[in-house]
Amino acid sequence: MSSLKEKLETIYTNYNTLETTSDPLEIVRTLDNKREIEVFGFLASVFAYGSVKQINSSLKKLLVSLEKSPYEFIKSNAKFNHITIKHRFFSEKDVQLLLIILNKVLREYDSLYNLFISGYSDEQKNVKQSISSFSNYFLSNYQRRFGDLSLGIKFMFPLPEKGSACKRMNLFLRWMIRKDNLDFGLWNTIPTNKLIIPVDTHIAQISRKLKLTKRKNISWKMAEEITEMLKKFDPYDPLRFDYALCHYNMQYKK
Repeated sequence: MSSLKEKLETIYTNYNTLETTSDPLEIVRTLDNKREIEVFGFLASVFAYGSVKQINSSLKKLLVSLEKSPYEFIKSNAKFNHITIKHRFFSEKDVQLLLIILNKVLREYDSLYNLFISGYSDEQKNVKQSISSFSNYFLSNYQRRFGDLSLGIKFMFPLPEKGSACKRMNLFLRWMIRKDNLDFGLWNTIPTNKLIIPVDTHIAQISRKLKLTKRKNISWKMAEEITEMLKKFDPYDPLRFDYALCHYNMQYKK
């Protein structure tokens, strides 16, 4: 265990910085208003699949389309037909309809935090139920207004109870709840040890190598297992290692 602890700390020291890595956080960090960061951080997490270069390109276009004030722009507009952003298999329509539902959230709750915290309880083991409640709000509102869910919208809001690792939602929560040189710590009423690690192929691969998980398939159970293992090395902030592990594996594979 001590050698693994040393390995984790070395990776953390060397890779927990935007100066030596590339990440969608670069685009989110161009904003300095808390409300704008929260809303665009959410959108950035929704778009966070594919290559970092492709993600960042889409996010830059989206930020310009939202006049670099995503909170104010989305809350004050009801129609988004002029937004012509596509990202991989998100169609222009998918993005437009997401913004329509997000407009409803901001008018009804004023912030994404207020929506998320309405489904959160400190008695919960982790954020699983809260993610489900949050995502179901978007899915049910979409269905009431527009009917059957498109494949793009389904992909935006996977549910942990159906086995999904919910990588992008867990990523957004890491950005919002943790506080360091990378993450914003805007939602500081939720303990960092309630978070679940955002598992993608990079985290899955490095976690198997380090024996943080025995599971082969990426799932919510894998995400919980890795998180519980990391708690042995930092019980209060296990996701401290997430960014560094992910980017270490990206570099290691090259």
